[in-house]
Amino acid sequence: MSSGVLRGIDRAAVAVAFADRLRHAGVPAGLTDVGDFVRALAASPPVSLSTLYWTARVSLIRQHAHLAAFDRVFAAVFTDAPPLPPTRSAAPSGRRDDVHVPVPADTDNATSGGGLPWATLPPAVAETEDSEAVTRLPERRPAALAGLADRPFDELDGGQVALLGEALREAVAAWPTRRTRRHAASPTGRRVALRPTIARARRTAWEPVEVVRERPVRRPRRVVLLCDVSESMRAQATAYLHLMRAFAVVADAEVFAFATTLTRLTVALRHTSAAAAVAQASAAVTDRFGGTRIATNLRALLASHHGDAVRGAVVVIGSDGWDSDPPGELADTMARLRRRAYRIVWLNPRAGAPGFVPRVAGMAAALPYCDRLLPAGTFRDLMDVAGQLQSVTCTDGLKWPTRTPAPRIIA
Repeated sequence: MSSGVLRGIDRAAVAVAFADRLRHAGVPAGLTDVGDFVRALAASPPVSLSTLYWTARVSLIRQHAHLAAFDRVFAAVFTDAPPLPPTRSAAPSGRRDDVHVPVPADTDNATSGGGLPWATLPPAVAETEDSEAVTRLPERRPAALAGLADRPFDELDGGQVALLGEALREAVAAWPTRRTRRHAASPTGRRVALRPTIARARRTAWEPVEVVRERPVRRPRRVVLLCDVSESMRAQATAYLHLMRAFAVVADAEVFAFATTLTRLTVALRHTSAAAAVAQASAAVTDRFGGTRIATNLRALLASHHGDAVRGAVVVIGSDGWDSDPPGELADTMARLRRRAYRIVWLNPRAGAPGFVPRVAGMAAALPYCDRLLPAGTFRDLMDVAGQLQSVTCTDGLKWPTRTPAPRIIA
């Protein structure tokens, strides 16, 4: 309480201790009455002793016969008045109002003028060896995932990265679907299926007695992920592999790793064990932690038989933009990829830094053909990426921002 006669005092402890004094004096103050008193003190903090008196009286007194005992206890507690002998209030005969709880023999607790104890403590069984020891409270620490959310990937060990990978898999567990042009029979459909309806009408003299309805078939939006595993992406490579595994297992995505050559990791990352999947994927990439040729690898993907997987898919490229190929080749390849893909999302681990500007030649050449540039330098960023990709998939192209030469940068 910021102001008033009970400044800095625990209101619940005041109410409980005062009600205990009232019960010793013969006033039946129950739990409901104490709760009303606590809520009244919270709603209207008393600014004077008179306000406190009426707040307690209205909340704790239900019968007129208890007023005298209440006044005695209130005066003894809050005004340090001399104790008065316990007396019974006169009440009309024939009523139960004159029945009081008998006052115990030891009434020092009830009417003493020593003030109100602000906390009701249990009786001490035995004294501690060190009575001057300071009470220590438990230290509150963040959870395991919360403590790792904002730490850079190069500061995490293998077990911590695996823990984050499982959290990423749970984040994309409910992968949204998109509406296709195909239809399937369904009793809840709005469209009449003509061929099944006419086929059934042949058995009823061409009268469509049984109408068959159909609805559009929904399928998961395809996702294609490409992860840069060159030397400049050494710290983020393992974490990005866990992100790719989450989409490969849940969303049936096609995943690739590239440095100087392109390597398909879809089969390896679909292993039931996360550790085994990452180990197999790392062993499959023979040019890991080498140079980077983004334009060459994208052309190889579009020219291979996996190029059809890009058509109508959400393409996610995780790279810092450092490329040994000429920027013009990367721009031409990104233009081809943009015409074939549904959306292009670029993950840059350095995009979350304050004042980030894509000045790298490769990043500057690819940026006009990306729909969105997202930071991916910490685990929290990857969780946000999972949410962003889910919003891309479930919009069916209606609410996603239109492609412009200068896409939005989220830093």
